[in-house]
Amino acid sequence: MLTTRPTDGTASGRKRELGFGHSATSVLVPSDPAHVEAIRKSHERCAALGLTRIGHGDYTPLPRADLALAHERNRRLFVHAAPVMELLLEQILVSKSMVVLADTQGTVLHSVGHSDLMERTAKVALAPGVNWSESSKGTNGMGTALVTEEPVFVHADEHFMYANDFLTCSAAPIFDPRGNLLGVLDVTGDHRTFHAHTLGLVKMSARMIENHWLTDDCRHALRLHFHSRVEFIDTLMGGILAVGEDGRLMGANRSALDLLGLSPAGLRMNSLESLFGMDLARLLGQARSASTGPLALTLANGLQLHARLQMNWPLVRPAMELGGPEAPVAEVREVTEVAAEPAPPAPQARERARAAPEAEAAPDLSWLQTGDAQVETVVAKLRRVIDRDIAVLILGETGTGKEVLARAIHQESSRARQPFVAVNCASIPESLIEAELFGYEEGAFTGARRRGAVGRILQAHGGTLFLDEVGDMPLALQARLLRVLQEREVTPLGGTRALAADVAVIAATHCNLRDMIEQQTFREDLYYRLNGLSVRVPPLRERSDLMALAHKILRSRCPLRTPALDAEVVQLLQGYHWPGNVRQLVNVLRAAAAMAGDDPAITRAHLPDDFIEDLQRAAQRRAAPPGSPGAANDAARTPAPQPDAAKSTATLEELEMQTILRVVQELDGNISLASKRLGISRNTIYRKLRRR
Repeated sequence: MLTTRPTDGTASGRKRELGFGHSATSVLVPSDPAHVEAIRKSHERCAALGLTRIGHGDYTPLPRADLALAHERNRRLFVHAAPVMELLLEQILVSKSMVVLADTQGTVLHSVGHSDLMERTAKVALAPGVNWSESSKGTNGMGTALVTEEPVFVHADEHFMYANDFLTCSAAPIFDPRGNLLGVLDVTGDHRTFHAHTLGLVKMSARMIENHWLTDDCRHALRLHFHSRVEFIDTLMGGILAVGEDGRLMGANRSALDLLGLSPAGLRMNSLESLFGMDLARLLGQARSASTGPLALTLANGLQLHARLQMNWPLVRPAMELGGPEAPVAEVREVTEVAAEPAPPAPQARERARAAPEAEAAPDLSWLQTGDAQVETVVAKLRRVIDRDIAVLILGETGTGKEVLARAIHQESSRARQPFVAVNCASIPESLIEAELFGYEEGAFTGARRRGAVGRILQAHGGTLFLDEVGDMPLALQARLLRVLQEREVTPLGGTRALAADVAVIAATHCNLRDMIEQQTFREDLYYRLNGLSVRVPPLRERSDLMALAHKILRSRCPLRTPALDAEVVQLLQGYHWPGNVRQLVNVLRAAAAMAGDDPAITRAHLPDDFIEDLQRAAQRRAAPPGSPGAANDAARTPAPQPDAAKSTATLEELEMQTILRVVQELDGNISLASKRLGISRNTIYRKLRRR
């Protein structure tokens, strides 16, 4: 049974009498036993997590550095989702609702909506950076959809926490062509404006995003559009199956999986031959011989399908050679968009998406060249090994831009149109990292997803696998990773069949792996497998291009109207020691640009308060007379300068720990403030302190 509060004489009690509580949900929503059961199970999970109905949850947004990292990791999801969110908002505008996009952790990435509701929801913070997972906010649309991986609506008192019962939420998960969860799309509004069709609109919008993703992933592949009814081939209900030049099945949308009766893992075990009883050459031959109408296909279970082909020009010539140059090709033409995609967004929506930092094009190595000699040397070395099957190991302090460099390598390689999959080995719990990397089949272990999951390595097939913080990978897992990298195939947990894994490997760490090898905490053979070429990203304090980098960051963050830097601000930036490196610089400039608004220049008044406070403390320490307590403490906290770059590289971990300890001490142990100043997450600080 679902718990409800007793009806009283208050407005809240009268609201329930009118049908807005659990006991009267059926007044608004058709009785659905599956829905009731889903809400019941969600409430049970919340209770097991120790949440209370009278709780309010934590509405503190992520620190700026963590939110920027979340945006960077989900940049591609945002690019595909933003125009669809604008279209969805236009359809529900009369209901004064909000459209929200969250990542797989439940963190809000982007929201658009009616100003009235945005003011009301300020108290429950449906804003970027706030976490709406079930473990944080109890039963709610986004969090519950992430757990069940199914579309769900949560209405009024169905929310576990009473603080959220004025809302109604309709949410649908978003998957990539390989069946991996990307995030969740949600519409949230006042419970009094509930409409039964909202969930259907959200589900359709989620499928639009998935079709965008599939088309982008497989733009150079043949795409088979099909349905059991001719009129549905080019609708959102139509299935899309992507096939490579070698006939390999590269991915499918959810409609295709439903029509084929397959899970994403099951699709990988099939081929065109096993699905339709014909190989690629025969399929193309049938397309040529067919009339202008769709093809007729038959599944092994006897289901009749109607289909047509779409492909880009790189596949047309080989296809024609298979059937003779004189044969015309029916329904095979160059395309750039899936027919089921939505109409172009409104001009205002296009302008917002273009101006958003998350929608920037991925930079290549030339973007990183801003005049520093050390960076120029790194770029020159990397350009010599790109596309030569040489693993790259990136060394550098936290925040120096190791992942940005890895993405630039990928973007400049021949794999640029294939996936770039980043794995932070330090952020995944040790008990889950094996399943995350290698994937698992259905029922492989307790708590496994119903359909199984593709691991990160297989997600990167054909593209680049970035192993961030590889020094934090558990020792027991290193041996299996080494074998996968050597044999280029992966066997998911619970599976018996090895799957091909063609990946370019880039690893990064702030640790001294040679010291870890001596301490027997990192495998020497894996080190040499990852270290085909090692490059060191210099810390910001050692770079000569600070101002050029600052101007480039401002131009990329504010492309329509880039503010200048006041002379005093330039002096302050050049005199700062930048413990958080480039990540901290990005966050400081991003906040300052936001504060400057339409002002032509960023002044001292626009800089973040904690940055100004840090500058003032540094100035006070420099002004303290020699031998004073302040000078002595400063000398004790400041690491001695290293005589050369090699020695600095050998003590990166020690330098980082000293910096963290110094900042934490200065802030009297306040980890949240330390996280903001350093530009790293609180979890990272806690983990480093535990290792002392």
